[in-house]
Amino acid sequence: MAHDHDHNHESRHGHGHHHGPTDIDWAEMGPRLESQAELFASLYERAMAWLAQEVTEPGLIVDAGSGPGVVSCLFAETFPGARIVAVDGSEPLLERARARAGRLGVADRFATIAGELPDVLDELDYPADLLWASRSLHHLGDQRAALTAFAARLAPGGTLALMEGGLPPRFLPRDIGIGRPGLQARIDAVEAEWFTRMRAELPGHVAVAEDWPALLAAAGLKHTRTHTFLLDLPAPASDRARAYVVASLSHLRERLTDGLDADDLATLDRLLDPDDEASLHRRPDVFVLEAHTVHTAVRAG
Repeated sequence: MAHDHDHNHESRHGHGHHHGPTDIDWAEMGPRLESQAELFASLYERAMAWLAQEVTEPGLIVDAGSGPGVVSCLFAETFPGARIVAVDGSEPLLERARARAGRLGVADRFATIAGELPDVLDELDYPADLLWASRSLHHLGDQRAALTAFAARLAPGGTLALMEGGLPPRFLPRDIGIGRPGLQARIDAVEAEWFTRMRAELPGHVAVAEDWPALLAAAGLKHTRTHTFLLDLPAPASDRARAYVVASLSHLRERLTDGLDADDLATLDRLLDPDDEASLHRRPDVFVLEAHTVHTAVRAG
């Protein structure tokens, strides 16, 4: 599986996914996921600065659903005294994570474990002082049980940090001059239905209200806190931001053919056509605006 409640589960940020055995070629997708995760580095850095106020000198940090390791390595830089374990279902992505750790000079305190969440966490040699799960939990059928499993892998006084929720992304103005205004709002509605179906089809699915602080408390954790972090990359978009928007909407175009009407699909096709003057590749009004929410809670000492 991949990551993203925010909309393109396989293509978003390359982090926060519980990558499972699917028909996705993660080795081929790895470079794009890594580039997209780097685009979000400033958001993750602000989240880590906030976490650093919550967690004092962690010895072991576990990144559950690490993807290609961009965020895992940011943890290594933010907490220079910590050991980092990146956990993911995709060995090709973990290979990228190890290579990145080597390039950044943190390989001596960086390890990886391949396997499916949450059971793979049983392979940890030590309990975690900080367990980070970025948009990986919602790919597990029984989220309440998974949270209990995550909490069980924390050391006394350890912190569980979930990145779940936030707001749908925005890439374009409401009226883009082609098609009917409000295209992204209509995509949001179709995406919400898709996400509901995706959750319902997961093995062992259990419906649960997505009140993350309440769910963390139900898992036996204390001192819940929540903070939302904004990524604001204004127009005109950089080449990397523009490539991210193109990849995001291309993935949506492939996946949502049954949910949008013919006019909206035609507008998307124009946006994705590099030869069209109105396309994402050429238009000056492309931006990236996203809000991601982090919830934390602590295991009693």
